[in-house]
Amino acid sequence: MNAKVKAIEYYLPKGTLDNEELEAIYDGWSAGKIEKKTGIRVRHIAGEHETASDLGYHAAMKLFESGAITPDEIDFILFCSESPDYPIPPCACVLQDRLNIPNTAGALDFNLGCSGFVYGLGLAQGLIASGQAKNMLLITSETYSKYIHPDDKSVRTIFGDGAAATLITASKEQQIGPFVYGTDGSGFSNLIMTKGGTRSQSSIDSLQLSEKTQFPDNLFMNGPEIFNFTIKAVPTAINQLLEKAKMGLDDIDYFVFHQANKYMVEHLRQKIGIDKNKFFIDILETGNTVSASVPIALSKAVTKGVIKAGDLVLVIGYGVGYSWGTTLIRWEG
Repeated sequence: MNAKVKAIEYYLPKGTLDNEELEAIYDGWSAGKIEKKTGIRVRHIAGEHETASDLGYHAAMKLFESGAITPDEIDFILFCSESPDYPIPPCACVLQDRLNIPNTAGALDFNLGCSGFVYGLGLAQGLIASGQAKNMLLITSETYSKYIHPDDKSVRTIFGDGAAATLITASKEQQIGPFVYGTDGSGFSNLIMTKGGTRSQSSIDSLQLSEKTQFPDNLFMNGPEIFNFTIKAVPTAINQLLEKAKMGLDDIDYFVFHQANKYMVEHLRQKIGIDKNKFFIDILETGNTVSASVPIALSKAVTKGVIKAGDLVLVIGYGVGYSWGTTLIRWEG
């Protein structure tokens, strides 16, 4: 069997954090400066008792309410998050019951960040191709805000919360792939949340993250190192994918990158030589939503009419891990 992306819906929590609020908190930072630097004006923030599975539930319900599929037709759930509700049990199991999906469905969590959507597509395609599933629900959901110290402007200005629900179904023609993946675990400590795991405190202390680690119990990001990794890994991965697909840049109708921040994404576009008219950037009112970033951007691009039925779309995710993944999607519409 082959696989295709049939539909995407997304959900953003009602709480927000805008640049004017950040300006009032951080001396020397104006709302305009934040927007110019990041491309972000507003971030949606999960409530105190609102979790990644809650956001994922709302995204999935929007998918069902759209008429794309009914819960009883889903035979496998994939849930991707680095901010799950609990260490145990998997959120996918919780959502199976909450969404009234049959108990004959498989359910699996996987922990991955900015490349999670592409990895999820790969897992879904493999399960469909091997005959293990026909209608797969991929939920990518993040609440990074719960990891961020309120005084850490380096990450608080960038990350927002959100979730996407993607329906991947069996298809007569292959409309997803090929895939290129990559991993460089030597950079694991450059985007890390140490609290909540089972690693001993002495081992965590030995990481010597950097002098910028003012908040050891919260999310830490070494921005310059993440940027350096990205500008090396992303162009190489895209070249490898195009070689694998026996295509060139001109054969791709549209490009949707992980929406990290406007500066980084625009720098990558120029470095690779992608026509700006074929390239999507829209994080103004969402921020960096990590694993939900690519499907949210895809959904926005379709809604705005820049991606149309039959278009060949290159998507790529990259970041925490270090991890990256890229693939092609033939958009059915």
